[in-house]
Formats: sequence, C-alpha cells, structure tokens
Amino acid sequence: MSFKPSSVVPPLTRPQLAEARRVRAAELFDQGCSGAEIARMLGVSDESVRRWKRVWEMDGADALRRRPATGRPPKLDDAQVERVRAALERGAQTHGFEADLWTLERVGLVIERVTGVALSKASMWRLLTGRLGWSLQRPERRAVERDESEIARWIAHEWPRIKKGP
Repeated sequence: MSFKPSSVVPPLTRPQLAEARRVRAAELFDQGCSGAEIARMLGVSDESVRRWKRVWEMDGADALRRRPATGRPPKLDDAQVERVRAALERGAQTHGFEADLWTLERVGLVIERVTGVALSKASMWRLLTGRLGWSLQRPERRAVERDESEIARWIAHEWPRIKKGP
C-alpha cells in the first residue's frame, strides 16, 4: 500500500463549512445586515441566524468558531503513529510473521513493540482506517493444487464439447 502526498487542496469538511458560515454571519452582523438577509445569503434558516446572533452578542465572534474535540486524548501521538506506519509498511514478514499478511492481532503486536502501548482491537481498527488511511483487503482463496494451464485447456476444449451435448 503506498501513500502519496496530494498537491491538490482538499475540500472543506462539513464542520469546516459550518464554521465558515457562522464566521461569515458574524461579519455580516458587524455590517448591520438583517437576519433574514443573512439567512438568505448563507442558505440557512432564520432560526439558525437568530441563535448565532444571540451567541455573537453575548460572547463575540470567537464563540461561533469550532471547539476542540472533547474526550480522552488518543493513546498514540502523531510521532508514534508515524513510527507505526513505517513499521507496518515494511511488511509483516520483516517482523517475524510467516506470511506477509496483516491481521489485527499482528498489528497489535507491532504497535506494542514499536510504541509500548497496547490498543484494543477497536482502537487498532480506528488507527488503521482513520489515521493511517488503510482499508480492509481480503486475500483470494485458491487451492494450492490449482493448475492454471489445465483450467485454460479445459475451458477451451472440454467446456464447448460439454455445452454442445452428445
């Protein structure tokens, strides 16, 4: 799996767009625009504009900005996540596993070796899919005895004969 930095500016997320609307509303409050005018210009309801104006009048424009996420901080900081990314990109076999296949159990062992932090399976999944951008890949199951040339011969010669009938 490869990761390439993008030179394209990513589009704003929904929370960023919502914050931009609220900040623009604060600018329009300063200019003396009416609530109905602001609602029409921003494409929001009159009630939203009234609610924003109450907040703006009480606490100022900064009160309309997003607040940092609450809750417990992540167990791994950004530097640790980058060390985990580098370790996982080297492949499972370089960490002593028989097959070059990642499972949550294997990822957990590598995370613990690299960072000293034990994560739950749910946290590992969020780390892999959210912060690292990986996705679930299932290996294709095939019999070890499978003979591709014999399959091709059968499809080319036997199948048409069977399909025609006696």
